[in-house]
This record gives sequence, structure tokens and C-alpha cells, in this order.
Amino acid sequence: MKSMRMANMLMAGIIVALFWGCSGNQATDTAASAADQSGATTVAGQAGVADDDSMKDVVKVAAGSPDHTTLVAAVTAAELLDVLSNVGPFTVFAPTNDAFAKLPAGTVEGLLKPEKKADLQNILQYHVTTSMLRADFFQDGQELGMANGGSATITVKDGKVQINGANIIATVPASNGIVHVIDAVMLPK
Repeated sequence: MKSMRMANMLMAGIIVALFWGCSGNQATDTAASAADQSGATTVAGQAGVADDDSMKDVVKVAAGSPDHTTLVAAVTAAELLDVLSNVGPFTVFAPTNDAFAKLPAGTVEGLLKPEKKADLQNILQYHVTTSMLRADFFQDGQELGMANGGSATITVKDGKVQINGANIIATVPASNGIVHVIDAVMLPK
């Protein structure tokens, strides 16, 4: 009995030592590698996780689309990359570059300025719900609570779905939710 207890304690000690040694070396090796490659150590949050094998999260879906470069720039400027890369679930109504181009001249550029970060966050959060809603879930007249605390209205007519007048033109599933591509930027009330 005593020898079995000693063997278990020895095994636990070896496991702890291996875990401690491996995790410490991995962190050091990763940091050293990052410093060697770029000349400076950078820290990335959830959005910085490299994974080319799994289904993309909502941020990586947008980042992989040539039609959403303005949205990705806005999400980056608003410092929402890590938030939207988390587990979710999220339903993101993602305006295209053409949707942003419909805004009055200078609007996007103005919102990307650091002093407008809170306004930009409010607008972007108005395009997100904290649930996963497929297009077949939407009903005419339905109100959705948005991440900024506001609400948006769904309209369904002849099988076409709109949110606050913006047409849903495509839907892309993601690992942490779903992205509905829309043809207009929604502005909070």
C-alpha cells in the first residue's frame, strides 16, 4: 500500500515536472521566435490565433472576403477583433465595401479616427447579436436585440429578408456563429 502511494506521488511529480517544463519552454520558444522574425515581440489576442484547418470564426470569414475590407478595417480600428473572435455565438450583419461607399463622403474616414472609436464601436455593435440566427429563423416584423443595446427590425417579403431595410444577400456559417452579408450600413437610432 505504501509503495503504491509512493509510486502514485512519483508519477504525479513527473507529470507536473513535464507539464511545467514543456509549457515554460513552449512559451519561451514562441516568444523568441516572434521576436526573431519581426525584430519585436508582439502580443495577439484571440484574433491572432493561427488555425488554417478549423472552420473560420466570424472575423476570419470577413477578413477572407475581398468585399469586406472596409468592415475589417473598422472592426480593427474599433478594437473589436478579439471580442468577435471569441466563442460567441454571434450573428453578424456584415456590410460590404459597396454598402460603406453609400455613406456620405468622409463618414468612414471620420469614424476610423481614434477620437471616434466609441461611435464606431456603437455602429459596429449595432450589426451584431449575441446568438446564432439562421436566415430561416427570421420572421416579418421580428425585433432583434443588438449588441449595442439597440434593436433592429426584420422584414420578410417574397422570401427576401431585410434588416432595417438592408437586404441579406448571402449567408456564411462560422465556427462561432453566422455572418449575413448585407448591402447597407445600419445606423443606430
